[in-house]
Amino acid sequence: MTKDPLLQPFQLKHLTLKNRIMTTAHEPAYPEDGMPKERYAAYHAERAKAGVALAMTAGSAAVSRDSPPVFNNVLAYKDEVVPWIRNLTDACHEHGCAVMIQLTHLGRRTGWNKGDWLPSVSSTRHREPAHRAFPKLIEDWDIDRILSDFADAAERMQAGGMDGIEIQAYGHLLDQFWSPLTNDCVGPYGADTLENRLRFPMDVLDAIRKRVGEEFIVGFRYTADEAQKGGLTADEGIEISRRFAASGKVDFLNVIRGRIHTDPALTDVIPVQGMKSAPHLDFAGEVRKATGMPTFHAARIPDVATARHAVSAGLLDMVGMTRAHMADPHIVQKIVEGREDDIRPCVGATYCLDRIYQAGDALCIHNPATGRELSMPHRIAPAAKRRKVVVVGAGPGGLEAARVAAERGHDVTVFEAAADPGGQVRLTAQSPRRREMLGIIDWRMAQCAARDVEFRFNTFAEADDVTALNPDTVIIATGGLPHTQLFESATEQNDAVTSWDIISGDVAPSDSILIYDESGDHPALQAAEIAAAKGSKVEVMTPDRVFAPDIMAMNLVPYMRALQDKDVTFTVTRRLLDIRRDGNKLTAVIGTDYSDHIYDAQYDQIVVNYGTIPLDDLYFDLKPMSSNLGEVDYDALIDGQVQDVSRNPDGKFQLFRIGDAVSARNTHAAIYDALRLVKDI
Repeated sequence: MTKDPLLQPFQLKHLTLKNRIMTTAHEPAYPEDGMPKERYAAYHAERAKAGVALAMTAGSAAVSRDSPPVFNNVLAYKDEVVPWIRNLTDACHEHGCAVMIQLTHLGRRTGWNKGDWLPSVSSTRHREPAHRAFPKLIEDWDIDRILSDFADAAERMQAGGMDGIEIQAYGHLLDQFWSPLTNDCVGPYGADTLENRLRFPMDVLDAIRKRVGEEFIVGFRYTADEAQKGGLTADEGIEISRRFAASGKVDFLNVIRGRIHTDPALTDVIPVQGMKSAPHLDFAGEVRKATGMPTFHAARIPDVATARHAVSAGLLDMVGMTRAHMADPHIVQKIVEGREDDIRPCVGATYCLDRIYQAGDALCIHNPATGRELSMPHRIAPAAKRRKVVVVGAGPGGLEAARVAAERGHDVTVFEAAADPGGQVRLTAQSPRRREMLGIIDWRMAQCAARDVEFRFNTFAEADDVTALNPDTVIIATGGLPHTQLFESATEQNDAVTSWDIISGDVAPSDSILIYDESGDHPALQAAEIAAAKGSKVEVMTPDRVFAPDIMAMNLVPYMRALQDKDVTFTVTRRLLDIRRDGNKLTAVIGTDYSDHIYDAQYDQIVVNYGTIPLDDLYFDLKPMSSNLGEVDYDALIDGQVQDVSRNPDGKFQLFRIGDAVSARNTHAAIYDALRLVKDI
C-alpha cells in the first residue's frame, strides 16, 4: 500500500473516493444543443480512466430558462438532458471515477439577449461589468420559480446517475444575495442581516433536499471571502461555512476566495502564469479547520508537490487540479507509476479559459488532444514501419513533430539554426512573468531525449543537409520572422523596429515610442511593458476597435497592471500609413478605416507588430524533390488518415510544413499541426 497522501482513499458520506485528486467544475464549452454529448463524455472519461477520483462536471449547468448560458453550458432545465447525463456518468463510473455536477442560476452573470431573451434577474439592479446586462430586481414569484427549478434540476441529475451535485455560489445568483455589495432587496431576503442574506441559498438547499432525499450528496462551491471593501469578509465567510456544517444538509465545502465580476477580479481567483501558485490554499485550510467539513479547493494548483502538500498538511480533503489535467489528463496514473517527471506541465497560459470567455471552446495551449479526444490521441500508437523523419526547426511545432514521430518509433533528426530550442517561445520567455512558457519546450526536449532524437543545433539546414540523411518524411517547422511591411503595402519600413527587437533586447527603447499593433497579440504589449518599465513614453496604437483582441480577457490583466501606472496611452481605430524620417525623429502618417482623416505625429521610435512572414526558403528548395510536392490532403488530415498524396514519381520523400512556416498563427496551432499530421506517419 502506498503512503502517498494523494493516493489515499477518502470517504465522502457513503461514497468512497479512491484518491484525493479531482477535477473541479469547469465548463469546457463542449455541449451540443446544451447537452453533454459524446465529446463531453470522452473528455471526462479520458481523465477518469487515468485515475481521477472525482470529476465535478459543468461550470455550471443552468437550472432556469432565465439563466441562459454564456459559455455553452449544459442546460439542466431540460428533461432531455437526463440520458446524456447517464451516458456521461456511465463513461466515468466504468473507470471507478465518481461523477458530480455543478448547478447554478447565473443571476446577473449572463445576458438578456441570449437563449429565450428573458430579462436577467438578480438581488441587485447593478449590472455585472463582465457581462454587462442590467438585471431585473428579483420578485417573490421569481424566487418561488427558481427554487422549484433548482429542485427539478437536482432530480434530473440524480436520475442521470450522478453521485451528487454542487451548488454554485460565487459570482452567481445565490451569493449575489449573500454579498452586501449585491443585495438591494428588502424584507426577508434583504441585506440587513447575514441571516436574511443567506435565506435564499438555504431555501434552495432545502428545496433540493426535499426532492433528492438525505442520502444524495450535496455540497456548495462558494466564496467565503470577497476580498473587497464592503463585500463579504473572511469572518462572515467562516460563519457561513459553519452554518452550512450545522445545517446537516451539506456534505462538502468547495472554497473560493475573491470575486469574479470583472476580468481582474476573476484573474485573482483563477491566477494566470506569473502569478502566485495556490494563493488561497491556506484560507481553504482555515475553513476546513473551523468547520471540520470535507473541504475541496482549486486555484492554480499546477503541480503534484503543491497538491501533495495541500493534503498532507491537512488543508484539503480533495485537491482540484483542473487546468493541470487539461495539460495532462494522465497525472494520477503517472503518480501511481512513479513517473511524475513525465507529467506534461500546465504553464498557466490560460488559453483554455480565455477561449471560453470569448465564446470559444476550451483548448490547452500545448496539448491539442484535450477536447479532441474523439479524434486526437493522448497516447501515441507505434507505427507499423520505422521511417527516417527529418524535422527542421526546434520551436514548439517542430519539437512536437519530433516527439510524436519518435513515439511512433521513427528515427528522428532535428535541425535547429539557433543554439537552443524554443523558437518564439524562448522570445516570449524573455518577459519574467511569462517564463513558465518554457515548460512547453523543456517537456518536449525531455520526451525527445528519452526516445533518442538526434538534435543538430547551430545548424542552418540547407537542402543538401536534409537529403544527405535519406529521409522518408521531412517536416519544415522553421517558423517566421517579423513582418515589417504595413497593411497592403509592398514597402519595407526600414526606419521601424519590431516588437521582437524590443523584447529580445537587441534594440533599446527610446524616450517616445509608438507601438503599432496590427496583430493584436502578445508581442506588442510585451514590448510596451518592457519600454514603459524603462521610462519610455509609450503609445499603443491599433487599427481595430479594441486593442490586443488576441490576448483575451484574463491574460490582459497582468499587462494592464504593469502599464496603467506608467506613461502609456492606448489609441484605437487608427492606422499607420507611412513612416518618414525627419532628422533624429520619425514622423508617423496616421489614418483611419472610418474616414479620410489623416494626420502626422512624431516619435523617437516606431515599433511595428504585424505578425510573421514564413521562413520557407528551404521548403521551396525541397518541394521539387518531394513525392507529394508539398501537398497536404486536407480530407485525410481532418479524418485522421495517412497522407498518401503522390504527385511526383521521382520524389524521394514526403514534404510537409507546419506552424508559422505556413502562416502566422499561434503556439497551439503549431503543436496541433504537428500532432495531427505526424500521428499518422
